[in-house]
Amino acid sequence: MPLNSLRILLVEDNADHAEITRRCLHRLVPPPKLYHVPHGEAALDYLHRRAPYDDPAASPWPTVILLDLRLPRLSGLEVLREIKQDAGLKAIPVVALTSSERRQDMEQAYALNVNAYLVKPVEFKEFSQLLIDFGRFWLRWNRTVRQAD
Repeated sequence: MPLNSLRILLVEDNADHAEITRRCLHRLVPPPKLYHVPHGEAALDYLHRRAPYDDPAASPWPTVILLDLRLPRLSGLEVLREIKQDAGLKAIPVVALTSSERRQDMEQAYALNVNAYLVKPVEFKEFSQLLIDFGRFWLRWNRTVRQAD
């Protein structure tokens, strides 16, 4: 995969967390393309190419999904369940990025085939480093089945 083709779908209802994520990932070279949706229903609309995400040029297929678990309208676990049960979506890696350290949430996420489970650190510096490390992993080392649309 070319280094500049990393596309991240960020599913995050907290605008501050979304902005921190955007700023941290933008520091990577090359910066990944970040597409943000604010809740679970919007994530599924994006992935199923339903309006307002029906234009593939404006809403390209993600290389990886960063998914908060505590979302309005449809929980992150419900979104994860639908992604991993859909033959057309299940190959997309999904990384939980959540404040929940509850064992039950982790067990449920892994039972639904989440690819990784990251807990948001409270401290800004640690949160920033987590995102930088995440981005470097996906930009440089990891390879995915679905290269590009």
